[in-house]
Amino acid sequence: MISFLNDYNALACKEVMEDLTKYSLEYNVGYAQDIHTISAINLIRKELKRDSDIYFLAGGTQTNRIGLYQMLKPYEAVICVETGHINVHETGAVESTGHKVLTTKGKDGKLVLSEVDEVLALHNNSHLVLPRAIYITDSTEIGTIYTLKELKEISDYAHKHNLYLYLDGARLGVALNAKENDIELSDLAKYTDMFYIGGTKNGAPLGEALIINNEELKNGFSYLLKNQGGLFAKGYLCGIIFESLFTNDLYNKNAKNSLDKANKLRNVFKKHNIKEAYENPTNQIFVYLTDSQAEYISKYALFELWEKKEISIYRFVTNFNSKDSDIEDFDNILSKL
Repeated sequence: MISFLNDYNALACKEVMEDLTKYSLEYNVGYAQDIHTISAINLIRKELKRDSDIYFLAGGTQTNRIGLYQMLKPYEAVICVETGHINVHETGAVESTGHKVLTTKGKDGKLVLSEVDEVLALHNNSHLVLPRAIYITDSTEIGTIYTLKELKEISDYAHKHNLYLYLDGARLGVALNAKENDIELSDLAKYTDMFYIGGTKNGAPLGEALIINNEELKNGFSYLLKNQGGLFAKGYLCGIIFESLFTNDLYNKNAKNSLDKANKLRNVFKKHNIKEAYENPTNQIFVYLTDSQAEYISKYALFELWEKKEISIYRFVTNFNSKDSDIEDFDNILSKL
């Protein structure tokens, strides 16, 4: 069975697993005070070109929940597009902390500032929550990416209106390595208050690196991390993982494989006249399939129903472990439709 189900259903890339095996019996100081975590932080800071605070957490939902909790007072809210992960796919994790998620329609999965204007105009008195943060993702839920110009505009807007800017980087690897991308990690360090580098969806068995750039948000975060159950006793686990990912350009290599196989998969769909629903330059491919087409393909490949319609939209995702042979086999499967 070929898997295009998601980009985290293979455990980890071999380089990370080799390092975890190599250090499996090594004794380390706990709670992220070890040599591997310190090394990983220094490697990432080199890419950021900034002395940001860096913390390693288990997964994206936990990272978003705790990161935004640090930003918001009890009466404050976060703004995101209606397709934003914190709005639709995290079981109300952010709102469980008492912080409302305010949504805008957006365009192509990305934030539109004129719509944020409307949210700010509406929330203008103490009977309503006070917007305090903007949440964006790169790449977005439908695989689109932000340009550097868009990032600067959102950053300038946020700070002009006394808002924090938080960027969810669960799929940041494929965003930064997409052919059309013009953003670097150092830009994110410069223009966001907080963002994270996703490991789970780019070859790591688990782990996200939360980057805090805003000085005032650094205060007390280590206490909040422990208070909210986000601090590992075996913190060196994520330390080893991210030390591995940021050695020999492995993080980018994993993302580039996802992108290469996605481009080849797109060509296969085009060859067989299967149309994309949302065009994007990353590793999530959304296509229209009839019920009979989807039923046939499901006998040979794993993928996900995204939106049920008369002709429904299905999502196919490539990953660090996708192979040319997967694409070739899939081409043969479609040829028999």
